[in-house]
Amino acid sequence: MPGSGALVPRRVLVIVGAMYRAVTRQIEVTVVPNFMPDRSSVEHSRYFWSYTIVITNTGEETVQLRTRHWIITDASGKQQEVRGEGVVGEQPTLGPGERFEYTSGVPLSTASGIMTGRYQMVTDTGERFEIDVPTFSLDSPDGKRVLN
Repeated sequence: MPGSGALVPRRVLVIVGAMYRAVTRQIEVTVVPNFMPDRSSVEHSRYFWSYTIVITNTGEETVQLRTRHWIITDASGKQQEVRGEGVVGEQPTLGPGERFEYTSGVPLSTASGIMTGRYQMVTDTGERFEIDVPTFSLDSPDGKRVLN
């Protein structure tokens, strides 16, 4: 208790990185990017980030992730599009209340950038729809935070 001479435990909050969130049709997508200095080289203009994505089905219908579409933009404005089947080799099916988590990575030739994207989903009745992946910032200690 304060003033009694007893030690009061303190909570220490360490913020590792920003979390980004989007919800489309009761499917929540969160992203936490992480700069990886051990896989980066300022001298060679190589910067690498991992990002962890959690997809949570908060709705009532079962859905499956079929495809992904990414737009990756570096600090100089150069864009790269990536399209493909599933994520990390999987096309996860999520029942109500279920979630799927994965980690992937992205290289850039600049010290910062942004990523945005969409997943194509399909319900168990065959209806196709797209969900948003939140736009997220890729920042390194070597870059000015100009995109976020």
